[in-house]
Amino acid sequence: MTLRTEQRIPFFKMTGTGNDFILIDNREGLLNADHCQNLVRQACRRKLSVGADGMILIERDPEVDFKWRFFNADASEAEMCGNGARCAARFAYLTGIVAQPRMAFRTLAGVLKAEISGSRVKVQMTQPHSLQTDIHLEVNGDSFDLDFIDTGVPHVVCFAANAQELESTDISKWGRALRFHPHFQPAGTNVNFVCLQDAHHVAVRTYERGVEGETLACGTGAIASSLISAVRDRVVSPVEVHTRSGETLTIYFDPVGSTHHPDAIHFKEVYLEGEARVVYEADLWDETL
Repeated sequence: MTLRTEQRIPFFKMTGTGNDFILIDNREGLLNADHCQNLVRQACRRKLSVGADGMILIERDPEVDFKWRFFNADASEAEMCGNGARCAARFAYLTGIVAQPRMAFRTLAGVLKAEISGSRVKVQMTQPHSLQTDIHLEVNGDSFDLDFIDTGVPHVVCFAANAQELESTDISKWGRALRFHPHFQPAGTNVNFVCLQDAHHVAVRTYERGVEGETLACGTGAIASSLISAVRDRVVSPVEVHTRSGETLTIYFDPVGSTHHPDAIHFKEVYLEGEARVVYEADLWDETL
């Protein structure tokens, strides 16, 4: 994408529990969302531009308050991002796109509902699906026992034996190996390494598809980790998820089915709650792109 020298793009930089995003009001078509991949890659570069895990464009929708186009840092378009959803909702409220603290907006994964309370945002997520348990994979000579669920985007969960094992896990190595494993192709998967603490607390480290590295938090990954832990009959709602950023996400859910038949369990009323903070408001100049 080429910008005129005098053209500047107003944006918010926001963070949701350590996931950071560039948010742009695109209701007037300032950007062509179908041809903005170069802009996304350039603007999301750390140290050379704004730097972010992704970019969110807010656009008009005839049926709900707005729709988004969400792009990972590598410019791939994603169906869903839980932390991004919370930032998008607060951005829309702060900028007057939506006048009330309750709203609904469209994503590629479906319509989400959100409620704003100060800097905290609670989002009702789309219904998880495609649960698979007891997946056994061989990766680079090591064995992994995994569970899978799609919480808007695909997630695989691997349990660590304890906090020390979680801390010492090479997330870059094993996360990448599992993310690109043939079992999950062609879409690939996000990868979560989870340590169970008690019936309401887990710790999670996530390798994110599209970012291609460990992020400080992942909303859909926090949900996937909580739901799989519930399938394993180890937690009950609500679950406090401790992220790599040191902040906490709260996951609410209503399971339907029996843990004696885990593959038959499904979930409804799934919510993600946490902080969505504004870092700054600025204009993006074309000389950084």
